[in-house]
Amino acid sequence: MKKITDYENKKVLVLGLAKSGVSAAKLLHELGAFVTVNDFKQFDQNPEAQDLLTLGIRVVTGGHPIELLDEDFSLIVKNPGIPYTNPLVEKALEMKLPIITEVELAYQIAECPIIGITGTNGKTTTTTMIGLLLNAERTNGTARLAGNIGYPASEVAEEAKEVDDIVMELSSFQLMGIQTFRPHIAVITNIYEAHIDYHGSREEYVKAKWALQENMQETDFLVLNWNQGELQELSKTTKATIIPFSTKEKVAGAYLSEEKIYYKDEYIMDAAELGVPGSHNIENALAAVTVAKLKNVSTAAIKQTLMVFTGVPHRTQYVGEIASRKFYNDSKATNILATEMALSGFDHSTLILLAGGLDRGNEFDELIPSLKGVKAIYLFGETKGKLEQVALAAGVKEIHLTENVQTAVQDAYDFSEKNDTILLSPACASWDQYPNFEIRGEAFIQAMQQLKDKEK
Repeated sequence: MKKITDYENKKVLVLGLAKSGVSAAKLLHELGAFVTVNDFKQFDQNPEAQDLLTLGIRVVTGGHPIELLDEDFSLIVKNPGIPYTNPLVEKALEMKLPIITEVELAYQIAECPIIGITGTNGKTTTTTMIGLLLNAERTNGTARLAGNIGYPASEVAEEAKEVDDIVMELSSFQLMGIQTFRPHIAVITNIYEAHIDYHGSREEYVKAKWALQENMQETDFLVLNWNQGELQELSKTTKATIIPFSTKEKVAGAYLSEEKIYYKDEYIMDAAELGVPGSHNIENALAAVTVAKLKNVSTAAIKQTLMVFTGVPHRTQYVGEIASRKFYNDSKATNILATEMALSGFDHSTLILLAGGLDRGNEFDELIPSLKGVKAIYLFGETKGKLEQVALAAGVKEIHLTENVQTAVQDAYDFSEKNDTILLSPACASWDQYPNFEIRGEAFIQAMQQLKDKEK
């Protein structure tokens, strides 16, 4: 990593731990800063804080006392999940104390190029695709995944060599805390309305996403979804070189024409050859192809890699087949839009959908067009009654209410026939029945495995 001296003998407050906070605290300690970490969790239930204390790092736990700001800190490194409405953060802003997130630190020490990926949907899948493509046929260095995908950015940047690439997934929360961050290549997969409770308005959410390109120059490449008029308009305000991708028109980047994928008129592969289904995954693949081409990955390597890539866990993930029935886990589909996108990738006449979950108070009418022609639907959780009405309005003939994901898998399998597809795509958060979408997805996979064992 770069040996920077910016933090030597400076007092820095790391606000909020989790993996990224721990990584930032250790890095700043190594860079010579006087680090204080502050976490809401009590010390006796906080192994991360206990570990940092053994390294000689000061820890303050059990809350976020505003009095901490009396200690003349030069900087706050904030956990992205802590909102700017937190009283301590509000006070720090009032004092004009600089607040960054851990990805800014990662940029400052990184020796190798950074490829930054953001967007409302498709970030993780696109980041994973790009990582795989950049490692295909690679003879020198490694493409390393980092950021919101689960690997602390500063830890990855500390280990990365000059010959590597860092492929970094970035959330709007992380991007609100950048100052000098400048990726050489950046991707915005799409922008839809999301996280309004955090940002306060759609305008502020878009502003946070668009910050990704703020420091980019003409020699940098910004890969944008040209299907979206909003991104076309925003593209007029950046200094970066725009490379568009589109499923709707021929553009000067990657595009879809007659179900074939091209990059600047060069045929890459048929869309049907992608290992993951759905129109949203074609968009993700177009973005990934663009980055791969900018990094001189061969067409043969791109095609081979995207053919065998079967998805990221819990995102339209193919998990197996039993007696000619295919199973897909899309537990990450925690909103209507994500389920609409998943449904677009399957033949409805053989599709059995499993859906339902936490009731946030919204209705599901937008889902009606996407449900038309679906063979059967199995519903669970707090929203099963609402979704039942929507399925009736869509004309779905087989509508069944069940208890949870596990019973839905069994019931759907009992109903299914050869060549059917059973898809978990809930359109709802999981918290009414499961701690998170990952555990809900694992429950789906385990239920499918139990069926498989019975069939042996």
